[in-house]
Amino acid sequence: MILVAVATAQELSFLERRSDIEALVTGIGPVEAAASVASALALKRYDLVVNAGIAGSYDRTIPIGEGVVIAEERLELDLENGVPLTLPEGMRIVDRSISDLALVDRLVSAGFRRVNGVTVTRVTASDATAARLRALGAEVESMEGFAVLRAAAIAKIPAIEVRGISNYAGERSRSQWSFASGVDGLARIANAVLC
Repeated sequence: MILVAVATAQELSFLERRSDIEALVTGIGPVEAAASVASALALKRYDLVVNAGIAGSYDRTIPIGEGVVIAEERLELDLENGVPLTLPEGMRIVDRSISDLALVDRLVSAGFRRVNGVTVTRVTASDATAARLRALGAEVESMEGFAVLRAAAIAKIPAIEVRGISNYAGERSRSQWSFASGVDGLARIANAVLC
């Protein structure tokens, strides 16, 4: 059984009902995603978790409407100036989650682009913020990716994150926002995962 976690039902409008797939609409943001997925994983055992949705790209060479696979997703958990937090002895911050690399490689072999992402709690609306997040190694941003991958990792269930590019992150007047194009790209890559 595959659990497909998505922030909004509209992002999965293309998905046909199948007996081996359960769709979970988590709501928007990392807290809603983490709580919803953790709850689902506590109630039932799944073979795979797929986080699917639209995303903004920091990389303008990635066309809007392209489907991408996220290899590594990061969450900013540090001081505002990028300096790591000082923690009590033995504690560490978990600020990165990875998709199942065998599945990532399978999608790359099928012609999809492999990228790294960052989970944000607000949509990037300035070029300065986009540059700062891109400097962390992120090529795309989502609002749920880290949370879903992390919940699956804690439950020891393979997971993958796939996204359709809906806009360019940065100054909103140049974002070229297209929800429909993002869903089209998502449909192509999600169907490749679920086939």
